[in-house]
Amino acid sequence: PIPCVPWQSQTSGQALVSLHEQGIENEFYKPINRHVLNPKSVVYTQLYGSFNEVTREWTPGLVAKLVRDACDDESEVRHWILFDGPVDTLWIESMNTVLDDNKTLCLANGERIKLSPRIAMVFEVQDLAVASPATVSRCGMVFMEPKHVGWRSCTSA
Repeated sequence: PIPCVPWQSQTSGQALVSLHEQGIENEFYKPINRHVLNPKSVVYTQLYGSFNEVTREWTPGLVAKLVRDACDDESEVRHWILFDGPVDTLWIESMNTVLDDNKTLCLANGERIKLSPRIAMVFEVQDLAVASPATVSRCGMVFMEPKHVGWRSCTSA
């Protein structure tokens, strides 16, 4: 597939912001900050964090930083943490506690970050071939036919 801007979430986000700007009252019609991350562009330890055995120090990963920053924001802005890239069994299974009813990111150092109701995890993936049934059952799905997501759709969105 030809890479393009994650337009499905961008279009959805623009619709919600537009409804907010029109003065339509709803808890979901708020400004949105989209934090886009390709989980396959970094190694697992950079994604979630790592523990240095020599110095005994924990270095947080990108997901932990994005979630923590979004949780610390006390404004009415909603945060969408967007994973735009292929699903891998390693990184997606670590999202199970975020995707279940607990909505808590559990890190290898024992830290637990509870997501606020204003944070949503969004996955724009080609397929879920390597995701476990447990992971798939925790996600809401929007399926788009390949004919609707070609390069012309990316340029006209």
